[in-house]
Amino acid sequence: MADHDDLHPEPTEGFKVGEKKTIDEYQQLDQNDESLRKWKESLGLGGGKSISDPSDPRKCIILSLGLEVEGRPDIIIDLKTPGALEKLKDQPFRIKEGAQFRMKAQFKVQHEILAGLKYLQKVNKGPLSSKMQEMMGSYGPSTEEKPFYEKKFESETAPSGLLGRGHYKAVSKFVDDDNQTHLQFEWSFDIKKDW
Repeated sequence: MADHDDLHPEPTEGFKVGEKKTIDEYQQLDQNDESLRKWKESLGLGGGKSISDPSDPRKCIILSLGLEVEGRPDIIIDLKTPGALEKLKDQPFRIKEGAQFRMKAQFKVQHEILAGLKYLQKVNKGPLSSKMQEMMGSYGPSTEEKPFYEKKFESETAPSGLLGRGHYKAVSKFVDDDNQTHLQFEWSFDIKKDW
């Protein structure tokens, strides 16, 4: 994966790497601060029973990846299935030129607050490449009431025309403000004249 070393996240403004508080410390923060209280509520802190698995040290588990395409059934890749990522690399998605599509992810957060999760993507077609980053946000640990989160990314339009059609290779990763990569994978897609 050495050729993907340039896929780095933009830092989140005001965040210092390594400056983390435990969930208990967040709970102790000033309850009289209304905006702070609302922020903690938005993370789901203090509500519901945690479903973190003590035997699984991962902080963020990507459960599934999906591709929503206009007028087509969603394509969902269940990452709990063994070999799903390898299959993703070897079986390109087929997308009609000019079609609207977007990626989505379902994920679980464990043990502590996940700060500034971002989705990064680099797409190559021959010598040309393009990069994008999408901020997903900060999340408290998943609970019985909310066992997973779902994030839908910005809609994209598939390239079209003779130059747009062809085979594209991509690498994607989910990384947080502490520069911890939670998932990195390769995938590919073919832009065709029709489905």
